[in-house]
Amino acid sequence: MEKIKVIIDNKQKAVKIPTGLRMLVRRCCNAVLRMENFGSPAEISVTFVDNEQIRKLNAQYRNKDVVTDVLSFPMGENGVYDINHSTGAKILGDIVISMEKAVEQAKRYGHSLEREVGYLTAHSMLHLLGYTHEAGGLQKVRMREKEEQVMTELGLPSTSSYVLDDDEE
Repeated sequence: MEKIKVIIDNKQKAVKIPTGLRMLVRRCCNAVLRMENFGSPAEISVTFVDNEQIRKLNAQYRNKDVVTDVLSFPMGENGVYDINHSTGAKILGDIVISMEKAVEQAKRYGHSLEREVGYLTAHSMLHLLGYTHEAGGLQKVRMREKEEQVMTELGLPSTSSYVLDDDEE
């Protein structure tokens, strides 16, 4: 597999980043690219933020003034990406994860913070590669299957269905 560079930046102080989490994020990015047969060198930026920071980004870029768990900022369209001319790598884009929201969701779904951050990374990587789930239906099902395939490969299979009862939404 081609060289993959994952640049990770922690811009929050709300949650202590567990040992090994950065390596898990890198492994997750690599697993998605391997699964998708992405045969080129690539760069991905991953930033850990707090709820307030992600709320501001969500308001600025999506006109949604609410906290969310992860945001994806793809740098490519239809398989065409910007190139880092010094390395030749395709710049896939940026992933921003709210660590506060990840902790909250890990508790809510009854699994580890590592699994939650891995899942959010896989989800966002698929967005960087052009996948979408906003329309629901088959697109959403295909994306969820790919996310779970990556999580199983990394030894972090699902322990819950992610289906919430009406009173939890």
